[in-house]
Amino acid sequence: MSFFGRNRAPRGKRSPTPTGNLPPRKDSMGPPPDPPSPGGAGTKPLYLSSPFADAALVKGNFKTIVMLPKYVDIMEWVAVNMFDFYTNLNEFYGVLTECCTQHSCPTMSGGPTLNYTWASQGGKQVALSAPTYIDSVMSSIQNLLDDENVFPTKSNQAFHPSFPATIKHVYRQLLRVFAHLYHAHFPQILHLRAEPHFNSLFAHFLAFGREYELLEVKDIKGDPSAPVGVGLLWERWKDSGILEA
Repeated sequence: MSFFGRNRAPRGKRSPTPTGNLPPRKDSMGPPPDPPSPGGAGTKPLYLSSPFADAALVKGNFKTIVMLPKYVDIMEWVAVNMFDFYTNLNEFYGVLTECCTQHSCPTMSGGPTLNYTWASQGGKQVALSAPTYIDSVMSSIQNLLDDENVFPTKSNQAFHPSFPATIKHVYRQLLRVFAHLYHAHFPQILHLRAEPHFNSLFAHFLAFGREYELLEVKDIKGDPSAPVGVGLLWERWKDSGILEA
């Protein structure tokens, strides 16, 4: 289902989609780890290994919780769900900040051979450390959320025609944050016993992106020479029926 070209109806409440509560933060997860090693061709990431890849709070197909509820405007539904994804992912990142440092993550890695770059105001691609990149993502999204011209809060105020394109860009940036946290910090997520929460949040995010044409296959799979690590997790969940093929 696409929400491109839709008009606005009165704003509803927050989406009822389940997100679960984060486990309590540990006082310390130990010293920051060394930068993640690329690993050999036969090295299988923990997030692709059983039982971690299958740990979840929600059982069954995520299609049912991303479908547009009756009488809810699609623009409002997309807006409130993107707000929820941003909020929940930002909370996860906040728990992991002591492990995501300039030393441990000098690049915004999303796979063994993939490093994301940030587009500067002049359009130049700049290599940033992961914490700098993620802080830039979260700050830019927060600025959009605070902008009434982008995320209007009054029922008689229409969404800007560029809202779908803006949301698609926001979705792509959040996907990159997910990719980095899985690739570089899944051991810390396991240490917190938060893998069911994180997997469910990510599966919900992917299902929502496919349902509303926000997720591009090239963004989740990457290039053959620089694949996105979580692309294989996406394929695994499709094969198991958690996500739509």
